[in-house]
Amino acid sequence: MSDLSSVVDAYLAVWNRTDATARREMVEGVWSEEGRYVDPLVDVRGWAGVDRVVAQAQARFTGMRFVRGEVFEEHHNVARFSWELIPAAGAEAIVVGFDVAVVDDDGRLAAVYGFLDRY
Repeated sequence: MSDLSSVVDAYLAVWNRTDATARREMVEGVWSEEGRYVDPLVDVRGWAGVDRVVAQAQARFTGMRFVRGEVFEEHHNVARFSWELIPAAGAEAIVVGFDVAVVDDDGRLAAVYGFLDRY
């Protein structure tokens, strides 16, 4: 993955993948082995940490899905983008956020810094 837009789409797909085995495979494909995820609620490193945070979010927000918002900008190996957590039926978002993703030379996520705009 070298296209940052595709990396962001794959990142959001991880958050929506509920099958644990398939999700872990996706995490390993999208993230560098020691990749870091930080938001106001967590700070984890590595595939297991990222997978655990995603599983916890899925358990808390059953039936919801993450979608990319309107904001997307990129330069060099960094992208910033907005996202929303919406009910599967497509009603109004219950959580809205903004992330900054840093991609390593292999095209994998080295770090994602998340911000919650509405929670």
